[in-house]
Amino acid sequence: MTCLTLSIEIQGRNTLVVGGGAVACRKTKKLLKAGARVYVVTLSLDSEIKKLQQSADFRLRIGPYTPHDLDEIFLVVAASDSIETNAEIAREAQQRGILVAVVNAPKLGNCTFPAVLQRGALEIAVSSGGRCPAFSVLVRDHLATLIGEDFGSALEQLAAEREKLLTEGNCSTYNAKIVRAQAQQLIAALSDTKETV
Repeated sequence: MTCLTLSIEIQGRNTLVVGGGAVACRKTKKLLKAGARVYVVTLSLDSEIKKLQQSADFRLRIGPYTPHDLDEIFLVVAASDSIETNAEIAREAQQRGILVAVVNAPKLGNCTFPAVLQRGALEIAVSSGGRCPAFSVLVRDHLATLIGEDFGSALEQLAAEREKLLTEGNCSTYNAKIVRAQAQQLIAALSDTKETV
C-alpha cells in the first residue's frame, strides 16, 4: 500500500470500531483521546472496553455488524475476529467513500494507524503502510530512547516564538529562517545533552 502520511482533525467526528477485543480497545482509546465520537459494534466485549462506556463520546451496540452501522461515519476500524466480516466492512465503507482501517488485513482498507511517539504536542509517526506494524512499533520505541520529553518543551518554546514573529508582521520567509535557525540550535543542544547522559 502506497500511503500519504497525514494528520487528520477528528475532533467531534463519528467513527466506528467493529470488534470488542484488545486491538479494538486500543483503537477505541486512540480515537477517544483524539476527540472522536466512537461507536463500537461487537458480538463480545473486552472488559477494558466496558470501562470506556463512561465517556460521553462512546456508544456501544452488542450484536453483529450491519451496513447501517456505517451511516454518517467518517472513519471505521474493522477489528472483528472474522476476516470475512472485516473484508465486508472494508468493501462497503470504500463504496461509500469512508476511510477504513482493517487491523488483520491492512491492504483491504484505505488507511492504517501509524505507531506514534508523542512528546507534548510533538508527534512522530512511524508507518510501514500496513506491511509490518510490529517493525513500526520497534522503530518508534527506538526513537523514544533518542527523543525525550524535552523535545516537547522545545516545540512549545518555538511555537511561542513563531507566534510572536507572526504578530509583529514580519514576512513569512524571514519568519521561517529565524524559527528554523532556533529549531536547529535547540535540537543540537538537546542531542548534545542526550549524548553526554
